[in-house]
Amino acid sequence: MLRVSGQQIALWETLLPEEVTRLPQELARIDVYLDDERFIAPWRSMFHAQLGRPSVPVSCLVRMLYLKHRYQLGYEVLCREVADSISWRRFCRIPLDGRVPHSTTLIKLVRRAGPEVFEQLNTALVGKLAEDKLLRGRKLRIDTTVVEADIDHPTDADLLEHGVRKLGGLVRRVKAAGAAIRTPFRNRSRSAGRRLKQISRTLRRRTGQAMGEIDRLTGEVADIAATTLAQVAPVIRNARRALSRCPSPRLARLIDDLEQTVSGTERLLAQTGQRLAGNRTIPDRMVSLADPDARPIRKGKPQHPTQFGYTLLVAEDERGFICFHRLNQGNPGDAPQLVPAVEQVIERTGRVPTTVVGDRGFGTAAADKALADLGVQHIGLQRGGTLSKTRREHEHTRSFRRMRNWRVGVEARISHLKRQFGLRRTRLRRIQGAQIWAGLGIFAYNLQRMAAIGG
Repeated sequence: MLRVSGQQIALWETLLPEEVTRLPQELARIDVYLDDERFIAPWRSMFHAQLGRPSVPVSCLVRMLYLKHRYQLGYEVLCREVADSISWRRFCRIPLDGRVPHSTTLIKLVRRAGPEVFEQLNTALVGKLAEDKLLRGRKLRIDTTVVEADIDHPTDADLLEHGVRKLGGLVRRVKAAGAAIRTPFRNRSRSAGRRLKQISRTLRRRTGQAMGEIDRLTGEVADIAATTLAQVAPVIRNARRALSRCPSPRLARLIDDLEQTVSGTERLLAQTGQRLAGNRTIPDRMVSLADPDARPIRKGKPQHPTQFGYTLLVAEDERGFICFHRLNQGNPGDAPQLVPAVEQVIERTGRVPTTVVGDRGFGTAAADKALADLGVQHIGLQRGGTLSKTRREHEHTRSFRRMRNWRVGVEARISHLKRQFGLRRTRLRRIQGAQIWAGLGIFAYNLQRMAAIGG
């Protein structure tokens, strides 16, 4: 059942000194700003208006999620800090004698909401900022960056060893649930782990012979994974038969998880076979069993030539607000994303920006024409490759150089988002989790920015 607001403040709390109950300036401004129906509406579809167990009040949930991403806290630490702070309790609309929501409850609500709810929250916030004339949207600078997945640096042997270990654990749990008890299965996790330790010792030699030894050991891990997959197949078949005779939701989830792990391990096995055959370039490469949607991304940075995660596009206006963002799987081209991003900004703000700037990844003649058709007057998209004489002279004009210099500021904004709002690495897995994480980070940033400029 949906609850919009929480318990009323107790009468005795009004007797506390004003210095104790006064909110910090930032939280006071945000508290007033969030008192709007448009921030409640996205949550209404999640709950029945009258039936069911009462939910965490939406006013409390939104404010707690702001504090979490504003100060980069874990759920357990967040609940502990809110319970311990009078000002944070008042900001979250929790009485001093009230109970703070449990961390697992917050996790379930965030997962249940999905990326759609947080996209609606960001759309509502940008619309309100535009109505209040805090977000102007006259100038836009657009760039993309990488939000890293919460995984270790992947290697073929490491991924296969993880697959063997996970398959062994899942088969053990299926058998413990009473299915496929008599089906033979040998857990080869220790054999795969020994090869992985040998690879670690071999890497320290840093010689040409060591690389050949690593390929041999990787092949042995692949053989172990193939043998394990062959033994898992009858386990799944017999477990399905047991499930048909005696339905069990827990067993059904275990079998589904086992089948997904088998599919991922087979894909990793095929990738390893290609690499051992000499093919070092594998498109759409899988880099994690825990987060199978993550992809290797190369952005040309010397200190980080290859990153593993997702690509985030951000569009910032002249006052520092993020008007639009989109998190994508893999590394799609920048240019095709430009015009849809500008169209979304126009739809949200009700205004066509007069200036749009971006780096060479966005610079194409088709993009310039499309932006001009939308009504953009000043287009500062640098072009890559060999420039014509006319284009070279245009990019050396004073007005274009000013736009180019202003564009560089978006790099600092991206760095700020990564350092202060958790967008360096997503702690939620899969593409939906990464979209939730990015959406909450942008939402918290825009609220903090509103409070900082005196909203």
